Amino acid sequence: MTANWTEVDLVSSNSPPPIKKSKIVVANGVELTTTVSVPTNTVEDTDSTKSRKMHHEPMDVTDSNSMMNSKSHNEVVDTNLYSRQIYALGENAMLYLRKASILISGMGSVGVEIAKNLILGGVRHVTIHDTKNTIWNDLSGQYYLKESDIGKNRASVSLEHLAELNDSVTVKLLTNELSEEVISSFDLVILTDASFEKQVKVNEWCRSKKIRFTSVDGRGLFSYIFNDFGDEFIIDDVNGEHPKEFLIEHIGKDGDVTTLEGARHGLEDGDYVTFDEINGMTQLNGIKPLKIVVKKPNVFNIGSENVTQLPDYIDGGRCKQVKVKVPMKFKSLKESLEDPNFLYWDFAKLEAPNHQLQLWKALYTFETTHGRSPIPRSMSDADKLRELLKGNDIPDEVINQFSFQATGNLAPVASVVGGIAAQEAMKAVTHHTTPLNQFLFIDHIEALPGDYSAFDNAKLTEVDCAPKGSRYDGQSAVFGWKFQEELLKQKWFIVGAGAIGCELLKNVAMMGVGCSDKGKIVVTDMDQIEISNLSRQFLFRKNDVGLKKSECAANAVKGFNDKINITALSLKVGADTESVFHDEFFSNINGVLNALDNVEARRYMDRRCVFYRLPLLESGTLGTKGNTQVVYPYLTESYSSSSDPPEKEIPICTLKNFPYEIQHTIQWARDLFEGLFTNPAESANQYLSEKDQFIKRTAQMNAGQKIELLTAVKKALIDDRPKTVEDCIKWARLLFQEYFYNSTLQLLHNFPPNHLTNEGIKFWSGTKRCPQPLIFDVNSEEHYNFVYAGALLQAQQYNIPFVLTDTEFRRILSTVVVPKYEPKSGIKIAVTEAEAKLNNEHHDTEDVVSSLEDELNNLNLVGNNLLYPIDFEKDDDTNHHMEFITAASNLRAANYSIKPADRLKTKQVAGRIIPAIATTTAAVAGLVTIELYKMIDADGKLPKIPMSQFKNGFINLALPFFGFSEPIQAPVKAYGEKEFTLWDSLDVKGPLTLQQLIDWFEQETNLELSMLSSGVSLIYSFFMNAQKRKERTSMEVSKAVEDVSKIPTPTYTKYIVLEPMANSKETDEDVEVPYIKYEI
Repeated sequence: MTANWTEVDLVSSNSPPPIKKSKIVVANGVELTTTVSVPTNTVEDTDSTKSRKMHHEPMDVTDSNSMMNSKSHNEVVDTNLYSRQIYALGENAMLYLRKASILISGMGSVGVEIAKNLILGGVRHVTIHDTKNTIWNDLSGQYYLKESDIGKNRASVSLEHLAELNDSVTVKLLTNELSEEVISSFDLVILTDASFEKQVKVNEWCRSKKIRFTSVDGRGLFSYIFNDFGDEFIIDDVNGEHPKEFLIEHIGKDGDVTTLEGARHGLEDGDYVTFDEINGMTQLNGIKPLKIVVKKPNVFNIGSENVTQLPDYIDGGRCKQVKVKVPMKFKSLKESLEDPNFLYWDFAKLEAPNHQLQLWKALYTFETTHGRSPIPRSMSDADKLRELLKGNDIPDEVINQFSFQATGNLAPVASVVGGIAAQEAMKAVTHHTTPLNQFLFIDHIEALPGDYSAFDNAKLTEVDCAPKGSRYDGQSAVFGWKFQEELLKQKWFIVGAGAIGCELLKNVAMMGVGCSDKGKIVVTDMDQIEISNLSRQFLFRKNDVGLKKSECAANAVKGFNDKINITALSLKVGADTESVFHDEFFSNINGVLNALDNVEARRYMDRRCVFYRLPLLESGTLGTKGNTQVVYPYLTESYSSSSDPPEKEIPICTLKNFPYEIQHTIQWARDLFEGLFTNPAESANQYLSEKDQFIKRTAQMNAGQKIELLTAVKKALIDDRPKTVEDCIKWARLLFQEYFYNSTLQLLHNFPPNHLTNEGIKFWSGTKRCPQPLIFDVNSEEHYNFVYAGALLQAQQYNIPFVLTDTEFRRILSTVVVPKYEPKSGIKIAVTEAEAKLNNEHHDTEDVVSSLEDELNNLNLVGNNLLYPIDFEKDDDTNHHMEFITAASNLRAANYSIKPADRLKTKQVAGRIIPAIATTTAAVAGLVTIELYKMIDADGKLPKIPMSQFKNGFINLALPFFGFSEPIQAPVKAYGEKEFTLWDSLDVKGPLTLQQLIDWFEQETNLELSMLSSGVSLIYSFFMNAQKRKERTSMEVSKAVEDVSKIPTPTYTKYIVLEPMANSKETDEDVEVPYIKYEI
């Protein structure tokens, strides 16, 4: 049977007939065509294109669809577009994605979510398939369908929307029934909205052709995923983590390897390692990977048989983990339905996977028998389902809930299961990380309101949940229409419109949150859209680059639900924007959804939510890892109640003189960039424009800081100030000489290669790598790039035109005379942190400071133009910033015989880029908005929900792993017989004099107030003199605060926070009490 592809006729009737027999619809971006003069990256002929399996071999040939490999076509992977995803998956996995062809059948809410994630992820060919037409029920979860699309094919309507997500992906449409021939050209087939009977048939077709298979479905709060990747699937990297690498202190003849300085190796039993740079047991250098057994956190064993015949270990050595391929065998769906493998979603529900498998079987049978799904809240239909489950031990209540939700369609659930399923699809075609084995059943039944809520699900009837021909039919089938009406009136603040923010906006729009005149959504984000955002922030397009994220995101979600009442702001959240996000603002919202990328802003929003007693839904991602946290008034701890340990900083002496890892040289290069092109220019400009203020500021510094600053300004304005482009080139060439030749000679002069410490130990051992000076070679790419980029950036700083051909640049460079360098005696080089700190103090430096000040004072400020500071921007390939940093880092790495890093790796470290991928983002946003369901009660109130209903989540899609727990309860404290938590305050309404407030406090708490402060201002204390106390306590509280702080109370401020210190009247001991919330 010939594959029948639906054709959209955009060609005039006079057009020549297509050359090929099969009809194709190809959508690149928004362009549709039926001609076969297709781009070379599309499938040319669905009849003649044979099965294109993703053979697990190097990508060194042109694919059959004319997509070039990475060696012959440098646009296979756009590293600017996909950089964050590459950091999450690796370059090799990205290359496989750019070669893959995937079919997704079923464009309901789950199918479109999978398609969206895979298209954003850069899968080369995505074909969407559906034979179903749009119904009202689809509109609650499928964001590309509108009321005007009712009756139209779901895939046909979705095609253009999906295609415009990524113009480097070919999106095709298929609307006829699937056949064995049709699926034969794909690497992976994903079925959604299909019965097990249909799934088994397609799975058998796939198995016969070695095509990988995934099936997914979601109804109400229930969903599942099934994988079958064949009998011989090979995993390249089981967990996706960077291979561990560490230095060695000792290797014993028993095979025990001890890490240097007790560092944790982070290995597990069965891992493989290899070695390099070992002295003594040199035969271990470059040895084939050895399997290890962990003995201690800093000791592992490689087997005595591998070392007993070797010479004794002397010193040195670097160990690196080696990822080995792991085979995985899958069972067919037919086998799995009888003998399933389960992955647990929630370890608190160990019976759930088996129960839910039987429930889904019964549901598909019911639908086949009756030609429809069970009616929401119909006990008659639930009983029919129960009949199909005779012999199973599934509780009646579970059967009822499953039956009641059979027509449910929830965007957050689709977001969760669609994100996970898309990650599984990526594993299928990349062999990167461990696939799901094989069934994953998911439920969020805790989201149903209980008897603590006005919307108690136990009281819902068929009438309460009956469809009305509304876009919310699919959601009301689960929660009822009264619940839906309350959602429409909700008011939420979304902080951040990046990757998670886009997904949250999509979910709340589909849920109907704030989608009425009485409701609202406020979103704020100060950032503009960059090209690197487009691979995961799906509300943005290429023509949005440079525009404000919040505004573009708000406009985009209006296309999903035009009833959403949304306000977009471009402000950061913090103390300096409290004139906008003030007391009145927070008193008029129901909660906050955080979508932030930094801890400082998260903690600020956490404090605001605690103060205003608002729920906060917190989330974050790191590559394939994600977490969610519920912060709920009077119930849970806050986000700030716990914190991660601080990041380990690189010691200064390591950065300056003794690097031993590429991260050290990259950080050094980043610091060098700022020390050459950012900080000196800013300081020089301050000196030129505000000399008096500049002098006042420097007077407050210690000697070391003063010398460093004045030297930098003197260099910028006098010593290094160029007049011509030739001066810039000379400066950059001498810079190379200083950092990669002279400084190394000086270091070796102080500490020769054979230098011994006072203890008789080799100085150049352990983490100290003996450096070698670099001799400049204009034909070396790194040498040339450093000088070229350095000269260009120097010219930019001083506004000197830099328009040179390569020949002209090289000619000028060849004329630079490099002075001979002789190492100096008496130069101190810090070896430890303590020495570095001591050197920085610059003892006896008054003469140096005086000399620098004299030289600067003699500078004529008139006509001395301001400089142009250069702020580091990692994502602009035309600005030469990364070119300079990559060259500087790799040159320093060459000095110390450290393996260099490519531009992409350097960019990640220098730019402090967090790996990110759309799949994790979608899953995390779905989990967060499912928690939002639990926070809805009548009239905008918060339900008194039990802690057990909430779920904090941690997921790792690479393993895959899913872990959930109840939030941690807010710690309870007490004064006297009164208990309080972080959510409590002593609330009092003004106006009151300070004395009246003190009297009220002491009467309220039965304690004695000893001190009272507001911010950093001490308003009252027991040791104040009598006259001052009398004056102060007679003032109205807000006036007293103003009197001390010298800052007027802003007109938008409704409350003043006062921190009391109190003691017991009986024992005089200090007693902790809540803060005072004084309403002005």
